[in-house]
Amino acid sequence: MVSKKLNTGINNVRNVSRYIFGQGAIQELGDILSMHRGPMDSQVIFLVDNYFATNSHAIGSLPVEHSDQLIYVSTEDEPTTEFIDQLIQEITSNGRSKACAIVGIGGGITLDTAKAISNLLTNGGRASDYQGWDLVKVPGVYKVGIPTLSGTGAEATRTCVMTNQENGIKLGMNSDYTVFDQLILDPDLTKTVPRDQYFYSGMDAWIHCIEALSGSYRNPVGDSYSIQSIALCREVFNSENMMSDDNRAKLMVASYLGGCAIATSYVGVVHPFSAGLSVVLDIHHCVANCIAMMAMESYYPQHYHEFLGFIEKSKVRIPNSICSGLTNAQFVALYQATIVHEKPLINALGPEFKNTLTEIHVRELFERM
Repeated sequence: MVSKKLNTGINNVRNVSRYIFGQGAIQELGDILSMHRGPMDSQVIFLVDNYFATNSHAIGSLPVEHSDQLIYVSTEDEPTTEFIDQLIQEITSNGRSKACAIVGIGGGITLDTAKAISNLLTNGGRASDYQGWDLVKVPGVYKVGIPTLSGTGAEATRTCVMTNQENGIKLGMNSDYTVFDQLILDPDLTKTVPRDQYFYSGMDAWIHCIEALSGSYRNPVGDSYSIQSIALCREVFNSENMMSDDNRAKLMVASYLGGCAIATSYVGVVHPFSAGLSVVLDIHHCVANCIAMMAMESYYPQHYHEFLGFIEKSKVRIPNSICSGLTNAQFVALYQATIVHEKPLINALGPEFKNTLTEIHVRELFERM
């Protein structure tokens, strides 16, 4: 790996403007929205993980008014640009008043969907028009993020990741305008997360930060976020009960800090391979990260063994042999969906990363998963 520390090129960083943290904090949502409702544009669009359609008790009563739209977002598949475009059409076709706020309640899929909808309502066009860096030119609708999973960092990042099925690229709207205006960080909302999913999403925060600290494009602020996030993850996943009240609060902070860290840096080798698994095999991001990490001993040896320790302590299962029996065409597609992520791969391996990540070597790594 390249050892020289380089400037990320991200010099004027925007973080979330405001956040509330604590048990029961979601009860503040109504007061927050009341400051943005007006007589002419009072509509709030609630985008809520569809888990809560039949488990509404887990988030309590939402301050939905008659002019608002409440939309349950399916999390069976990760967001695609086509899905975002269809959702925009649904939201704007009913003739209601202009939206004054977007509220996203859920995990990374729902939060990314909320950020994308906010951007498109003011910028127009199609979701695929804004996949890349700083292509969003107009501030989006005021948006509130309320995570019900901890680890993805979607609540803090300047991107919302989508898969473009036409070209096979998984990429976000990476822009300052994508950052949430307000967060509500309520650890009570993660009580009902399935145990394995809790681990997978928590590992996303840890992987974000070990990749950032292992790369070349760094800065002291991002390093500090990463170091603290890793420390909290270690406390959580080396404990006897990773889902205790205290640990759920710690992991929610680790997720936020990990998102802040990656906003000033880049990920490394794990995330591009994870993206390949998501694009080609439709595997969700967080579990895809864990699957990819199982093949990363040569790139992150110390962290690989720490990861195995987390798995043993937490008694969770990482899917394996998922790439056995794939066709040659599928392995080619996995290679192409991985190698396209130049920024993180340059961060990890340098500008000549393709000399290391040959098609043969990439296939060997996927065959270990």
